[in-house]
Amino acid sequence: MLFFAAWAAATFGGYVSKTFLADPLTMLKSGWTLLTEQGFLTDIGYTVWRVVGGFVLAAIVAVPLGVTMGAYKPIEAFFEPFVSFARYLPASAFIPLLILWAGIGEAQKLAVIFIGSFFQLVLMIAVTVGGTRRDLVEAAYTLGANDWGIVRRVLIPAAAPQVAETLRLVLGWAWTYVIVAELIGASHGIGHMITDSRRCWPPTRSSSASSPSA
Repeated sequence: MLFFAAWAAATFGGYVSKTFLADPLTMLKSGWTLLTEQGFLTDIGYTVWRVVGGFVLAAIVAVPLGVTMGAYKPIEAFFEPFVSFARYLPASAFIPLLILWAGIGEAQKLAVIFIGSFFQLVLMIAVTVGGTRRDLVEAAYTLGANDWGIVRRVLIPAAAPQVAETLRLVLGWAWTYVIVAELIGASHGIGHMITDSRRCWPPTRSSSASSPSA
């Protein structure tokens, strides 16, 4: 309530130019126009599909690999240097290569989401699984569990809540990647809508503002 009150006071009171911050009523009218007349719901649908599709593909591969890395040190030693290096590369840096390899269709958009999510998920899940309490593992070995039993009955249940939190966190990051992916070569989506709207700004001058006569 305080936020909207301050927003309304700043805009309706003329303290902030509408060029930089529109008033709440203008925002509501513009949003309704976007949804009802300019097909913004379609753009939202395309963006949601890309985020969910790319993220699910990343999770399907990253979760088993992260659990395996956390459970077995030799596998972690093999994959960890590459994953740690790729984790800090911005997903947007791969866009030129992905356009070259996959074109500008849906595959390229999904690949950007996949790359931006996959390496983050793998390393975070591996750290979570590897941090499982040692006494639980030793107790399971004492009771006769084998390696697969340790992974299935101890490591995965112990790490499951934190893994779910990691998935939720990285899903939020995926939204930042999809907007960047849609700024180039997209015909639908929120990123395409932003680019398309920018082409219409600034508005064309009216005939009354034509150049002065000689």
